[in-house]
Amino acid sequence: MSQKPLQILTDEAWLEPFAQVIQSRYERYQSAIQAINDFSGSILEFARMHEYYGIHFDKFRNGWIYREWAPAAKALFLIGDFNWWDRNSHPLRQNHRGDWEIFLPFEQYQHTFVHQSRIKVRVIGANETDLDRIPAYITRVVQDEKTHDFAGQLWFPEEKFTWTDQDFSLKPIAAMPLIYECHVGMAQEKLGVGTYQEFEELILPRIQAGGYNAIQMMAVMEHPYYGSFGYHVSNFFAASSRFGTPEELKSLINTAHRMGIAVIMDIVHSHAVKNVNEGLNEFDGSDAQYFHPGERGYHEGWDSKLFDYGKWEVQQFLLSNIRYWLEEFHFDGFRFDGATSMLYHHHGHTSFDSAEKYFDAGVDEDALLYFQLANTLIHGLKPHALSIAEEVSGMPGLSRKVADGGIGFDFRLAMGIPDYWIKTLKHKLDEQWDLFELWHELTNRPLREKSIAYAESHDQALVGDKSIAFWLMDKEMYFSMSVLEQNLVVDRGIALHKLIRMITISLGGEGYLNFIGNEFGHPEWVDFPRLGNDWSYQYARRQWSLVDTPHLRYRQLDAWDKAMIQLVKDHKLLSAPPAEQLFLEPNKKVLAYERGGLIFVFSFHPTESFFGFPIRMKKKGTYHILLNSDDKEYGGFERLDQSITYPTDKDQQVHLYVPNRVVMVMGRKK
Repeated sequence: MSQKPLQILTDEAWLEPFAQVIQSRYERYQSAIQAINDFSGSILEFARMHEYYGIHFDKFRNGWIYREWAPAAKALFLIGDFNWWDRNSHPLRQNHRGDWEIFLPFEQYQHTFVHQSRIKVRVIGANETDLDRIPAYITRVVQDEKTHDFAGQLWFPEEKFTWTDQDFSLKPIAAMPLIYECHVGMAQEKLGVGTYQEFEELILPRIQAGGYNAIQMMAVMEHPYYGSFGYHVSNFFAASSRFGTPEELKSLINTAHRMGIAVIMDIVHSHAVKNVNEGLNEFDGSDAQYFHPGERGYHEGWDSKLFDYGKWEVQQFLLSNIRYWLEEFHFDGFRFDGATSMLYHHHGHTSFDSAEKYFDAGVDEDALLYFQLANTLIHGLKPHALSIAEEVSGMPGLSRKVADGGIGFDFRLAMGIPDYWIKTLKHKLDEQWDLFELWHELTNRPLREKSIAYAESHDQALVGDKSIAFWLMDKEMYFSMSVLEQNLVVDRGIALHKLIRMITISLGGEGYLNFIGNEFGHPEWVDFPRLGNDWSYQYARRQWSLVDTPHLRYRQLDAWDKAMIQLVKDHKLLSAPPAEQLFLEPNKKVLAYERGGLIFVFSFHPTESFFGFPIRMKKKGTYHILLNSDDKEYGGFERLDQSITYPTDKDQQVHLYVPNRVVMVMGRKK
């Protein structure tokens, strides 16, 4: 094993007390990779179990073979439309590996084992249960409209999907991702479930027009309960059929690539639905096949099952799942849900008030190793793929290379930022906003680890909370959003909405994320059909008509978002080093900083404007305003004249007119 000091220890002196733990983690990773190489030749080959398990056509034997890993099961029988659901006629046998399998000759089954026919596997389990299950590696699952029963579906389309995205380049996007988080089902305005096809035709052009270069798709993996937002996954290799066919999802991704948009999948490896009928729970009749046995295998807060990441077969299942989505559907990376829950036995339910908590017995070292393996695989298959962790604890090295002693993610979600905004809007008057605290919350991140900044995601928009727009304007959004009337609540809300987004994107990270519709201040919350709302789709949709109506102020927020994103792209802002503070005056609530050659001047003061306000620049020269939130197009009051230039004086200061609740972005004239 290598004894050379890991780069993370060289870079981060404060980690020296934990050098032994960090070194041992890396050595454990090296041992795991060596074992995988000895077994499969490489981690890329190791992650091919989806090509072995499940249903496949064997051209050499001229027939279909179905294999299942169910070590504790007593018997398995293949059942479905092809054998009129005969529960005994097609038993599986155990092969030399101990896996269950059955072969169906083409000549005998060509007319019954057909495209779109339904399939299940009867499992007589270790606990004497006799249940009809859905194959673990099935790639298509459908629900019967009458009985609501889920079943696997054979998917043998005559024509294979033809990809035309060969010229798509992921590299520039990976350097500065501007992510549009979205959910196919709730992306339409209609009261119902949107489809992959509708999203491709109606929503992708909006995203392209908005300037975003990546979408992050939620709820792709099949889940029995629509209201789970896609986080209670039952079938890990099946794209949700409620939105359409696999080919329609591929077409969506192919079209996104033609538009220059990367497609990131919200992958759920943090837990699985506990349902026995639809999911993996107790598949072979034991409680310790895919998941930890007993209490450790159950997440009380999520009411779901927890994977045993230390088990070889589980690693293969999850790593193969990653390879499948990257290769079969051309996804460009993943946002790993619930990384904090995975990394700790306590699932993050503690205060991280000392560095020891990142290295003590509370850490699930098996899960940490799994992340290292997953990121090695992702970048081995697609070097510029995006790997993003939803992680709130601040685990050191999370988005450092594995070879440096890290965990291997490209980015961490800056989850503290939206929490900060919601707490501020909930609990503080405008006069009480603390700019020192604001600066700290938006800049407090590891220097050598990249973050995705965001003001709000789906988490903040869910029922029980409110979007930022709704916190700011509440019921006035129903009555007072016309440009033909003036409303103090709406004026304040529009102004702060713009400031919050601009300071978040320019100060908070190396990437940016927005949740679908929030760019134009979508009102209300997100609530999926459920018993408690009488199965209504009222809040599980996006009301595009609001932003499409010229006389409503949603259009002004949308215009600001487009201008903001374009500015960031034009100046490659998120690829620049972190911002350098130029000025902070807590009482006047004025903050200025430089990043990527741009000067950002914010006034969060609720009432006062300032004339001749001095701010010292990093360089002498003449400065001018490139973008300001007080422009009428963006719902402002046009108090700033962008034709004016601002030369530095003998003290290298510019003297500005700074209206209240305004941000101006300035550039230096060459």
